[in-house]
Amino acid sequence: MRIHSFFSLLVCVLISLSGNAQIYLSNASFEGAPQDATVPVGWFPCELGTTPDILPGFWGVRKESSEGETYVGLITREDGTWESIGQRLKRPLKRKECYEMSLDLAHANVYDSYVDVIKVRVWGSTRKCSKDQLLFESPFIDHEDWKKYEFQFTTKAFINYIIIEAHYKEGSFSHRGNILVDNISPIKDCIRASLE
Repeated sequence: MRIHSFFSLLVCVLISLSGNAQIYLSNASFEGAPQDATVPVGWFPCELGTTPDILPGFWGVRKESSEGETYVGLITREDGTWESIGQRLKRPLKRKECYEMSLDLAHANVYDSYVDVIKVRVWGSTRKCSKDQLLFESPFIDHEDWKKYEFQFTTKAFINYIIIEAHYKEGSFSHRGNILVDNISPIKDCIRASLE
């Protein structure tokens, strides 16, 4: 009986410790009433002219979410502008540590006239909306089905904010593209020792 109690206590402690290593984003699956030109609750705009859409239901986008009821749509425009949203982390990511996370991405073949294929970038920053470290850049997302993209990164400095940015090819002529984002995982410590 004592051995069973010891192992139960050990399991509870390990679960508690692993939970502390995760940083959950606020509204990570972009839940809210579907609306156009609306920043999801828990997020703020980071680029001038950022008017993301809470989907489905607008601009001809009818795709179901990968998790929950809604997701966010971000676009790039022919005038060289793009949309990005960010939020402050509940606690900062430490310097020179390895972290991992994931997000679900898709492309809408119908999104008013914003139908070109683009990619997403994930930035870490010390200040609101500053882009201090590129944490992840997806390939061009041309699939309509949701796919999970997992990635790891090692921080160069303390990171207080995360930014999700629609992006197109470097040096290319700007165009009207869209990317759909849903189901961002908690940020977790990598399963390896931190860097010295």
